[in-house]
Amino acid sequence: MTNSPIQTTAAAAHKTYWAWSVATFFGAGFGKPGPGTWGSVATVLLWAAFAWLAHPTPLILLYALFLLIGFALLLGIPASTVVARESGRHDPQFVVIDEVAGQAIALLGSHANWRHALIALALFRLLDITKPFPARQLEQLPAGWGIVLDDVAAGLYALGVASLLHIWI
Repeated sequence: MTNSPIQTTAAAAHKTYWAWSVATFFGAGFGKPGPGTWGSVATVLLWAAFAWLAHPTPLILLYALFLLIGFALLLGIPASTVVARESGRHDPQFVVIDEVAGQAIALLGSHANWRHALIALALFRLLDITKPFPARQLEQLPAGWGIVLDDVAAGLYALGVASLLHIWI
């Protein structure tokens, strides 16, 4: 059954635009296929653009990642809650602010080069998809907390594995 124009307009009227903008990371979550991967790639590209265009010191790059993580958590959790409620879905695929938080965490130990960026991206996506214990259990938390914190756990796992790999790479 398709939505009539009246239903579609009514649904659009109930969107809280700040929440949809944040939760979809300004539209990255509408990428197909695999919106989560698009959210992660957008995060890596944002990190890379800042690293290569601004030429920050490693400490400034680290602070920038912490700001992004703070943004993703402080605004992402309530935004995810609102979007989940308004879309009628428990964990909508187009909500990717959780991938932004997790991917930014995975990048914390990375040097500003493509090799480390790709390692962080691959590890985070693998661990986000497989969700090792206790990441999967964090999905059971209410609303935006469950949407975001399971990816934070995957990001922490990716950071740990990437840190071990950086010893040898």
